[in-house]
Amino acid sequence: MRQLSSRLVYENQWLSLREDQVARADGSQGIYSVVDAADFALVMPFENDGFHLVEQYRYPVGARSWEFPSGSFPQGVTGTPEELAAAELREETGLTAGNLERIGYLNPANAMSGLGCHVFLATDLAPGRPEREATEQDMRQEWFPRGEVERMLRDGVITDGPSIAAYLLLRLRS
Repeated sequence: MRQLSSRLVYENQWLSLREDQVARADGSQGIYSVVDAADFALVMPFENDGFHLVEQYRYPVGARSWEFPSGSFPQGVTGTPEELAAAELREETGLTAGNLERIGYLNPANAMSGLGCHVFLATDLAPGRPEREATEQDMRQEWFPRGEVERMLRDGVITDGPSIAAYLLLRLRS
């Protein structure tokens, strides 16, 4: 597939939307709407055979969502995926990890975005105070035993795609 043209449709501090005119291998033409956003890190805080999850309201689905802590750097801030993972863990849960292990990378929406997710397992955790952003003011955190997390995954309580994929990466690693 070859890009013929591209135009910016929308942009804010978190993402941009562009529309690309493309030529397919058979010569036919079409469009792709593409969401561009910075890669993010997802952290699986693990201790005592269980995980710390966060819950927050997710406006696009109109519901609260249990998921692993995740996020991207604020606009204008850069760093390594490991630095991002440590920052998100501290920001959302207050926890700091003595050990942060990269367990994979995934594209959670590759049909509409090049967005990537760096997945980390955090262990040897030390408690602290969360430093949540204004957009996370309704967030709460809770520790769940591994069996309960697996039940939540099976029963559709956890529906966040990156959290589900991250858990699969962790299980395949074992």
